[in-house]
Amino acid sequence: MTIEISKEATAEAMASLKRYAEENLAQPLGDLPAGMLLDFVLEEIGPAIYNKAIEDAQVRLLSRITDLSGELFADEFQYWPRLEAKRKSRR
Repeated sequence: MTIEISKEATAEAMASLKRYAEENLAQPLGDLPAGMLLDFVLEEIGPAIYNKAIEDAQVRLLSRITDLSGELFADEFQYWPRLEAKRKSRR
């Protein structure tokens, strides 16, 4: 699976890589090396990050589905009990 990001995200990622190299590696990184590094990261490391995100989303969804009745349970046949409660509160 190839992970693709928008042109805007690519530009921001390359700028971030260039800044990181300049501040932490004490040498500038040009556009071509930054682009190549970004391509490598997206191809090599991106799928691991993507898979973790999918796993996290799946766990979250499964927990919500498991508790669906608790999340969305509606009390049945409550008209008369509510009406009686209203009548008692008026007295």
